[in-house]
Amino acid sequence: MAYISLKSNLENPKYSLNVAHLYGDLMNTYGDNGNILMLKYVGEKLGAEMTFNIVSLGDTFAKEDYDLVFWGGGQDYEQEIIADQSLIDLSAPLKDYIESEKPLLAICGGYQMLGQYYVNSEGTKIQGTGILGHYTENLRTDRFIGDIETHNEKFGETYYGFENHSGITYLSDDEKPLGTVVYGGGNNPDDQTEGLIYKNTFGTYFHGPILSRNARLAYRLVTTALYQKYGEEIQLPAFEEILADEDKGQQIGDLKRKVEK
Repeated sequence: MAYISLKSNLENPKYSLNVAHLYGDLMNTYGDNGNILMLKYVGEKLGAEMTFNIVSLGDTFAKEDYDLVFWGGGQDYEQEIIADQSLIDLSAPLKDYIESEKPLLAICGGYQMLGQYYVNSEGTKIQGTGILGHYTENLRTDRFIGDIETHNEKFGETYYGFENHSGITYLSDDEKPLGTVVYGGGNNPDDQTEGLIYKNTFGTYFHGPILSRNARLAYRLVTTALYQKYGEEIQLPAFEEILADEDKGQQIGDLKRKVEK
C-alpha cells in the first residue's frame, strides 16, 4: 500500500500537490532523495503544501491521485526486481498520466525503465514499461563517469550535473533531448544528446542530485504541476523572485568559465 513519506507543514497554503515517488524504497541511489527535498522546497516557496507518497511493489497507481511523479535511479538488481508484474501493472496507468501531460521526472534507471528495454552489464535484456520509445544498450566494458553540462536551446537553460552509467540510450522520433551535451557523455557516444523530453515528462542521467544544482528545472516541474491542477490563470511568483539564490548550477558554470578564461 502506498504511504506518505514526507509532507509539508505550511500554515495556510494556497495550493496542494500530491507527488508519487515511484519505487522510492528501491530506486533511490546517488542522492535521489535530494530531488524530493528540492521539489518540496520549491513547492513551499510557491505556496504549495507538498505531500510525497512512496508507490512501490504491489501498489496501485492512478493518474488522478497525483499531480507530479518522480522516479529515481537504481542498480541493475533493483531494476530486475521491478521489471516483472509490477511494471506490467504500472505501465497502463502511468502511460495515461504521461499522455495527460502531467509532469514527471525520471533519473537514470527510472529514465531507462520508461522506455522499451535496458541491457545490463552482463548482456541481459530487462524489459521496460514500453511507454516511451527510447531503448538502452550497454557499453559493457566502459562507463560514462564525471561532470556533465548540457544546454536546452528551447528553454534557454543550461544544466549541470554528474553522470555515472554504462547504459547508452537512443531516443525515438517523438522524443526530444533534455539538452545538447557541452561536455560529458550524455545519452550515448553518437549524437551529443542527454536525457529526454516527451510532453511534460523529463528523463536524464544527471545525478548530484539534478534539482539541487538546477533550480530552474525544479521550478519548471512544480509550476507545471500547479498550472495543470489549478489553471493557467493562477498568479505564481517568477523564478527570480523566490529562487535566484538557489541557481547554483548557473553560478558554478559562470565561475568555471571565468577561471578558464
